[in-house]
Amino acid sequence: MRILLVEDEREFADTLRVALERERFVVDHVDRLTMAREAALTGPYDLVLLDRTLPDGDGLSLVPALRATNPGLPVIVLSARGELLDRIAGLDEGADDYLIKPFALDEMFARIRAVRRRPAELGIEEIRAGALVFDLTNDEAVVAGVSLDLARRELRVLATLMKRRGRTVLRESLEQAVFGFDDEVQSNTLDSHISRLRRKLTDAGADVEIHAVRGVGYLLRATP
Repeated sequence: MRILLVEDEREFADTLRVALERERFVVDHVDRLTMAREAALTGPYDLVLLDRTLPDGDGLSLVPALRATNPGLPVIVLSARGELLDRIAGLDEGADDYLIKPFALDEMFARIRAVRRRPAELGIEEIRAGALVFDLTNDEAVVAGVSLDLARRELRVLATLMKRRGRTVLRESLEQAVFGFDDEVQSNTLDSHISRLRRKLTDAGADVEIHAVRGVGYLLRATP
């Protein structure tokens, strides 16, 4: 899961980023509305954590642009402006949730889990290929009832490939899903993650294969 964090308080942003990455999320952090708009147009995000009071305006003004780009993109507002009218304004503008600062990290993760469960209402809870089940709600890969022990980036690669199982996923798309703005990426970094992922899937008896499509990307499919 890739998150866009829009927050101008550097120390607070760093705390959130460390906590989110510890839970195996990929996090891109920006501290201006202008940067957030640009990121939203180019990045494949699964969630936005959005501060209201930013140096170049109210974060709520970004919500319509986010909705225009990706109508189903969950947005959680993070703000010290906790009066009733402020919260009503945030929700009326289209935010999915409104979290008042200061807040406990456990509460933030609970709110994230809540907005991520919403696609389940449409019947989209898990993806299957071979013996592998990917739980979209809990961001978990399971074989025969056992959760696979995957590193954060291996999990992101697998999630991206599973969502497009049977089709080739461009290398660029995988890199965007796996690496954040500030990550230093070598030319073979993605291949190394996929190599380790293949071994773990094989060892677990997942009955899926990840094929390299030379010069294009990768494809995941059930073992014939």
